[in-house]
Amino acid sequence: MFLAVRELVFARTRFLLMGAVIALISILMVIMAGLSSGLVNDGVSGLQRTPAQAFAFAEGTKSDSAFSRSVVTEEQAKAWRERPDVANAALFGNMIVNAKTQNGTPVDLTLFGIEPGSFLEPAAAEGTALSGENTVIVSNTARDEGVNLGDTVTVDRLGTDLTVVGFTSDQRTFGHVDVAYVPLSTWQQIHAGTKSGEAPRADAYNEGSVIAIQGVDGALPDLSAGDAAAGTASKTLTESFESSPGYSAEMMTMTMIKAFLYAISALVVGAFFTIWTVQRSREIAVMRAMGASTGFLLRDGLMQAVIVLVASVLTGVAVGLGLGSLLTGSGMPFALEAGPVVSGAALLTVLGLAGAVVAIARISSVDPLAALGENR
Repeated sequence: MFLAVRELVFARTRFLLMGAVIALISILMVIMAGLSSGLVNDGVSGLQRTPAQAFAFAEGTKSDSAFSRSVVTEEQAKAWRERPDVANAALFGNMIVNAKTQNGTPVDLTLFGIEPGSFLEPAAAEGTALSGENTVIVSNTARDEGVNLGDTVTVDRLGTDLTVVGFTSDQRTFGHVDVAYVPLSTWQQIHAGTKSGEAPRADAYNEGSVIAIQGVDGALPDLSAGDAAAGTASKTLTESFESSPGYSAEMMTMTMIKAFLYAISALVVGAFFTIWTVQRSREIAVMRAMGASTGFLLRDGLMQAVIVLVASVLTGVAVGLGLGSLLTGSGMPFALEAGPVVSGAALLTVLGLAGAVVAIARISSVDPLAALGENR
């Protein structure tokens, strides 16, 4: 008889309203997934695309904004390079600076200090590799700030001129600031606060923010043993994301919002089907009196919930993707990625179905005698 399926047509207004609510939640889920992915890209895409498996920080460095707090030496990098399970270990500089283009346009840059020609240097999609002491390869997204190939960017207060010789093929940002790859020696001068034309302090060329580490044949080195030998505190590449300014707080905020979103979805679906089950209890009692088993009624009700949930979530996701495509590239940190959207849609469906199961379970307690006038 499939009473539940026929009810979808008979009570279509109520189910359409319920479906609209679920669809709106699904749209919000897609937008939240895009914002979460966008914040990750804007916060740590420069680190994500760094060919290192781990970073060794100065021992005792606080985890928040650790890259700007940490200072390590060439001797510590050498201790890492001498380990048999390490293929590459090099000083890596990281600092955020204010600068101006030759047209006077203010720009913020995260300077990544690397040895030219090393495993840390990115391939330039446009322009050339690092070729001089004050050359720089900039994230492709810096074009939006008015930076062009061949421009001279001057670091504020120090007067250090950096010539843009190349752009990366993709977005590379750190702490929501475009990354600029400079020779390590140039970074060391800027980090030491050396003004243009002056000589840096004697030990400036011996320092870096962290040590970038690559293991042999792609295997992660023994970080604990390496730390003990070099006197450092290392983190895997993924763990180092938390050392980006504001990254942990942003991710905790987005996780909490999404958790409430999923919980609300389950509660809304559960409340709807609870009320609906109560309203149709007499019809259910009639079917029980006619011989329908509890299992049949439960399967029939669950099929109703599945149809409403799947159709509503798919509709909401489609609309959300359409809205998200308009936000991509709008200046907002927004990026649509298949993984978070698919997993979010699946989670909404599963949690909504769980709420419906709790509500539909009331069917098993419906007394068939109610259909025969027991309450009269």
